[in-house]
Amino acid sequence: MNRQLVLASSSPYRRELLSRLQLPFEAISPDIDETPRKAETPQAMVRRLSESKATALRERFPEALLIGSDQCVVLGDSIIGKPGTHEAARAQLQAASGRQIEVHTGLCLLDAATGVAWNDVVSYDIVFRELDTLEIERYLEIEQPYDCAGSVKSEGLGVALLKRMRGDDPSALIGLPLIRLCEMLRAAGMHIPAA
Repeated sequence: MNRQLVLASSSPYRRELLSRLQLPFEAISPDIDETPRKAETPQAMVRRLSESKATALRERFPEALLIGSDQCVVLGDSIIGKPGTHEAARAQLQAASGRQIEVHTGLCLLDAATGVAWNDVVSYDIVFRELDTLEIERYLEIEQPYDCAGSVKSEGLGVALLKRMRGDDPSALIGLPLIRLCEMLRAAGMHIPAA
């Protein structure tokens, strides 16, 4: 029998991804401090934050399987966040033009009843084409990716800006690595597809 699933997230992208598995779930914002720690690598940060998100809901859902996920985009030595504005998105895409970014998505599945946790980081490399100002502007006007880290929606028109992508799970780029999550859910005793 499948257990109660809780997604520790307020992200509409993560909700949409999890709904693809056709399992009933609740989505609750974990409301945690997401400040990076000094000298913390991007991979360590998303792993820690994913686990913190799942753990934040453990007391409220003591019998559930809790899913936490966090993502960061790295360009050179800098973590790039969500742009929030058109101007910031333009600057991010101009900086990424002709370069590679790394997308790291942390994932934690926590069995609240036992305390057993499965943790992983799924990474992707994305290489941008050389972008001109006009195509950046057209893309931003159409897609408006102001709530997407790195300003690229690879699942939408953002794919037109790219030269290549390399990774194992394209859903990780949107914010929830479903292939790895299915492995974790099966390890926790769930049936996918559900019986």
